[in-house]
Amino acid sequence: MKRPVLFCDFDGTITESDNIVAIMRHFDPPGWKPLVDQVVSGQISIRNGVGRMFELLPSERREEVARFVFDTARIRAGFPELLQYCRDRDIEFLVTSGGIDFFLQPLLEPFPIPQDRIYCNASDFSGERIRIVWPHPCDEHCSNDCGMCKTTVIRRYPQDSYMRILIGDSVTDFAGAQLVDLVYARSHLIDKCEQLGLPYVPFDTFHDVVQHLHTIQEGAQSRE
Repeated sequence: MKRPVLFCDFDGTITESDNIVAIMRHFDPPGWKPLVDQVVSGQISIRNGVGRMFELLPSERREEVARFVFDTARIRAGFPELLQYCRDRDIEFLVTSGGIDFFLQPLLEPFPIPQDRIYCNASDFSGERIRIVWPHPCDEHCSNDCGMCKTTVIRRYPQDSYMRILIGDSVTDFAGAQLVDLVYARSHLIDKCEQLGLPYVPFDTFHDVVQHLHTIQEGAQSRE
C-alpha cells in the first residue's frame, strides 16, 4: 500500500471561514470587493489578487488584523483528532495554504505540526502598506501564478510512492484537486469536482475525514 500524504488547506478548511475575506469585510478598505470577485472568477491570479488586497491595508494595523483573526476564527471540529490519527498511523500531514503567516501561525501554534510542514505566504510590514511575500512559488509545471503553489508541493511526493490526498474548499485547491488520488471537499471545491468529474468525498467536520480514512485504510489492509 502506498503511504498516504495529506495536503490540507487552511482558510475555510481548518478554519470554518475564509480569513482573508473576513479581514477584508471587517476592515473594508476601498476596492477590495472587485479583487475578490476577480480572483474567484479567474480574471486575475490568486497571487495578484491577494497581494493587491493586502496592499490596501496600512502596515501599522498588523496587530489589529492579527488580533481580529485570532479572536474570530474557529478551528473546524475534529482537527486535533485528525492530527492524532495521522501521527498514530505515520501519515504525513501538510498544511498547504494560500493564507498569510502573521495570522495563520498563531492559530496553528497550539497544534503539533512541524514548521517545515506548514506552507503559506509570508508578509512584510517594513513599508507603509502590508506587502505579501511568496516563498513557495509555482514550479516550471504550473503557470497559474498561485502565490503559494499547492501543485508544486504535491509534485514533491511522487504518485508511484504516495497516495496523495487533498482536503480543501475553494479556488486555491482547484489545481491540486486535479493531481491527487483523493479529494475531501467542501463548498466551491465540491462544485469544481462535479464540473471536472473528479472523485471526491464531501465533509463537514474532520471527524468525517478520519472516519473515511479509517475505512479506506482498513479496506486496503484487508486486501493485502
